[in-house]
Amino acid sequence: MLPPRTPRAAALSALGALTVLALAGCGPDGRAGGSGGGESVDGFGVSPLGNPDGTGPGLAPIVSDGERAAARAVIEKVATKGRGPKTGYERSRFGPAWQDEVDGVPYARNGCDTRNDLLARDGQDIEHRSGSHCVVVAMKLKDPYTGESVDWRKRQADRVQIDHVVPLSYNWQMGAAHWSAAKRQRIANDPLNLLPVDGPANNAKGDSGPASWLPPYKPVRCSYAVRFAQVALKYELPVTAPDKRAMLAQCGG
Repeated sequence: MLPPRTPRAAALSALGALTVLALAGCGPDGRAGGSGGGESVDGFGVSPLGNPDGTGPGLAPIVSDGERAAARAVIEKVATKGRGPKTGYERSRFGPAWQDEVDGVPYARNGCDTRNDLLARDGQDIEHRSGSHCVVVAMKLKDPYTGESVDWRKRQADRVQIDHVVPLSYNWQMGAAHWSAAKRQRIANDPLNLLPVDGPANNAKGDSGPASWLPPYKPVRCSYAVRFAQVALKYELPVTAPDKRAMLAQCGG
């Protein structure tokens, strides 16, 4: 049996595969794709259009007219409904935070918790704790929400937080209250729904949808809308009509 890959190795492997496909003009499923399918833009990582499973790093801006049209096509597929009550919501309804033992999502059962998997996926110049292949203690992050570069150290843990792109409370109000515990645990630990970002920006977002909050860094807003839509589609989760309108507007719709 081959030894399990480290989270950093898995992220690098995913990025390498995406880059090869981008150079070939294909998306990660082998189909022809736009120029954003896996290319890094100013260190932000890869476009969500070329990263449908969330294993590629970061959230690069969508810049071309063709990509923006493709982005709107993704968002258009999302269903809408009114936002339900928050009654009964607790973070614990989605399982313990950052658990590794969640089947059905990338990086599951690799020996690292979800938070460290995501830091390793998106960070640059990664440093691990001595004797550990898992615990990230220092890195550089190109934050997609603010557009700033962050030199992060573990002793300042809250400076970088892991954001649920579609917030867990939002999930609850849009249908997750009726899901199985296993499905709620998947969306809470799925790298497609997770981004390491600037802590204060994440705090400002709270459980808002795109009609109420968007990343302060405007060039990434279309990409953020696409990622929100990708999560909603994967988990058959509707969004509110105002949120969908806001998402389309970020991509020229």
